[in-house]
Amino acid sequence: MPAIAPVRIGGIEVPTPVVLSPMAGVTNWPFRVICEEYGPDGLYVAEMITARALVARNPKALRLCRFAPSERVRSLQLYGVNPAIVEQAARIVVDEDMADHVDLNFGCPVPKVTRRGGGSALPWKTDIYTDLIRRVVRVCGEAGIPVTAKIRVGIDHDHETFLEAGHIAQEEGCAAVTLHARTTAEYYGGHSDWSRIGELKERLDIPVFGNGDIWGADDALAMIRETGCDGVAIGRGCQGRPWLFADIRHAFEGSDERFNPTLGEVCRVIRRHAGLLVEFYDGDERMAVHDLRKHVAWYLKGFPVGGSTRRAFMECESLADVDREIARLDPDVEFPPRVVDKPRGRVRFAKKVHLPYGWLDSRTTSHEERETLFGDDPMDASY
Repeated sequence: MPAIAPVRIGGIEVPTPVVLSPMAGVTNWPFRVICEEYGPDGLYVAEMITARALVARNPKALRLCRFAPSERVRSLQLYGVNPAIVEQAARIVVDEDMADHVDLNFGCPVPKVTRRGGGSALPWKTDIYTDLIRRVVRVCGEAGIPVTAKIRVGIDHDHETFLEAGHIAQEEGCAAVTLHARTTAEYYGGHSDWSRIGELKERLDIPVFGNGDIWGADDALAMIRETGCDGVAIGRGCQGRPWLFADIRHAFEGSDERFNPTLGEVCRVIRRHAGLLVEFYDGDERMAVHDLRKHVAWYLKGFPVGGSTRRAFMECESLADVDREIARLDPDVEFPPRVVDKPRGRVRFAKKVHLPYGWLDSRTTSHEERETLFGDDPMDASY
């Protein structure tokens, strides 16, 4: 397989076309910095910013908009339902020079998002979807900031939207589209259907990034080989494995080199992550270490460290506590082969898709629906 070509997103070149997908509670700047150190020429996107919260100047939203000085491209994702509010948020991003790239979230399947018509539910309503993209592209275009969109296959297989949503995104000026090859109903269960990525790539002229079930570098190569997509987006696959971006860079360059760290090397990453989180939380070690807990569970996945050690990390309250637990581990333990390139975390299936009442009755919104969606502005301004 030939070396994978760089991808251009507006005025931004991505030499290794791999994207860190936004993940709530995960992709704040400390985690992005660690990922980018392994794969310095990819694209690393901040976790989803609720447009209403940004407009309201919510402190947590503003914290999530921060970028580290080392980040090559400041990439920020916005979420919203009301096009006017998302436009206001985009204006803030432009006027305050917050980002170099804006991604729009139309892929989130979480019930608290879709029941408001947001995330992966929104492309079903082509009028709102089109208006929202058009407004954000216009605002960002004035500043030369490229806009991209993240979408899913559809709400379910009876209500697929991805081909139309991709076409609209292209026509309204998006510089690229990322497709998570599952429906909302499939949530994160089973295996994503990569053939849908190939379908979308055949229909569009702008770059298409594929997303879903990339757990190792060979998966990334396989997705590009099978679908013809321009690059890959990594979500759950890099949780506790930020070196996956180094593996993918090597694979895209045609190298067989892979990073299989010892437990000692993993612990050095954990400690660096902890220190960066303290900076992120303005010196609050307790908040930083609490944030670190989920990452530690992912970092230690597969290592024979025992339940008592895992519990001890979950009870840490300071950097000193983290250092104490790290010192108790054997640094020479090899990376466990049984978890290499394997799924991590829970595989979650949605029992049902939560949507606004009557959402599927029409592809466009009535005046009454808009009043219900926008009248009280259902987007939460808090976190």
